[in-house]
Amino acid sequence: MRILICEDSALLREGLVRVLEDAGHAVVAALPDASDLDVAVARTAPDLCILDVRLPPTFTDEGIRAALALRAADPALPVLVLSQYVEERYASELITGQSAAFGYLLKDRVADIRDFLASIERIAAGATVLDPEVVAQLLTRRSRDERMARLTERERSVLALIAEGKSNQAIAQTLFVSEASVEKHITSLFQKLDLEQDEHGNRRVLAALVHLDHGGSGTAPQNGALR
Repeated sequence: MRILICEDSALLREGLVRVLEDAGHAVVAALPDASDLDVAVARTAPDLCILDVRLPPTFTDEGIRAALALRAADPALPVLVLSQYVEERYASELITGQSAAFGYLLKDRVADIRDFLASIERIAAGATVLDPEVVAQLLTRRSRDERMARLTERERSVLALIAEGKSNQAIAQTLFVSEASVEKHITSLFQKLDLEQDEHGNRRVLAALVHLDHGGSGTAPQNGALR
């Protein structure tokens, strides 16, 4: 198999080259960043691309954005993304793409050479191979989404205002409702978000975190709608 590697760590990059070549594969390019990735892919026509998520110059998401670009340009090109951590922001978009032939593995898995090589073969054959930790975190995220789905539109508006740090009185004034009504909505959304009362009274903070973790969806109406 012809494989292209894009990994900034020289040690890991050379280690991958050695492991792959010892297994009978041909490494057609080993790049330290994604600046010439498009040119290298066009020149070498790899059967599989392996990319690190975080690459120079910012070491944030260059690699995963490059993976998205590769899949957009050629959905049939098998791509394996390696990461130190699970990058939830882009993982779902990569996984739910129109093409299979995709892998998302944590770098710790590379240490198991037999399993790593087996994963490469499966991805090249058109399969989707996900690290168990990636699956676990995405399922946790989905669970959080399902909690948010329990809320009514009014409760989402109240939660958005809680996330802004507003008091019950300020929420009531914003929504043109009574404080008693706000308290009822807050009690209901706490229950739906599975947030139990604690001795420190942190449920408002936890609720705000759920809201922000869900992308901050749901804004409070300013015209008194949804009374």
